[in-house]
Amino acid sequence: MLIAFISDIHGNLPALKVAVADAQTRGASKVICSGDVIGYGPSPSEVCAFLENNNILTISGNYDCKVLNLIQQGKSTASKMQKKKRELLIWTAKHLTKSAQHFLESLAPSMEEEIPGGRKLLVVHGSPISNDDDILPSITTIGLKSKLADIHPDILVCGHTHIPFIKRIGGVIIINCGSAGQPVDGDPRPSYAIVSIDENGITGHIVRFDYDINEVVAALKNTSLPRGLQKDFAQASKRRFLE
Repeated sequence: MLIAFISDIHGNLPALKVAVADAQTRGASKVICSGDVIGYGPSPSEVCAFLENNNILTISGNYDCKVLNLIQQGKSTASKMQKKKRELLIWTAKHLTKSAQHFLESLAPSMEEEIPGGRKLLVVHGSPISNDDDILPSITTIGLKSKLADIHPDILVCGHTHIPFIKRIGGVIIINCGSAGQPVDGDPRPSYAIVSIDENGITGHIVRFDYDINEVVAALKNTSLPRGLQKDFAQASKRRFLE
């Protein structure tokens, strides 16, 4: 069984399409998304439609929840945010179709699944603690235990940090997919994880892939989103809102 795990698409439709096509070319029978499908990028509704139409199993991320909270409870939910971040959140909410909103509302905060060999897979966005908690490559056995509490998965999949890695610690294989739409580590190639699971064991690796960055930059130019985001996507940086 070959599964591809993606995360943090952030409204980048061209990158998402290439990630899924690449995973399928490599033989992945299933694609699972660990959240943050919208926000920052120019195509929030189109990304939601693609995930839904292609039956990609998806959970919600912290940014997805922020947008829904704003839609459902009003702009006051973003009153404490920095001005430009608030404007970006409002822009994303305004450009979300009703069908995209319903898709996001249907998403669970996590997913558990039994995989071959009687193993347990747990997919979260940030960590089992919350969708905005971090799991970093430097995590220790003690740190992982504090995040898992009484949960005992064989594979823990997450995103949120945009920092991809695969690490076995404390008997758990941790897979952070990185970002399939908005890398921030200076490498403009997005990432996802591909994992082979069978009766004999579990192996996996991080895939970095190329896509037409100019396509998403051009789409950003046609919006009222902050200009600094164009450099963020093109340079895989986190300069946000400096321009």
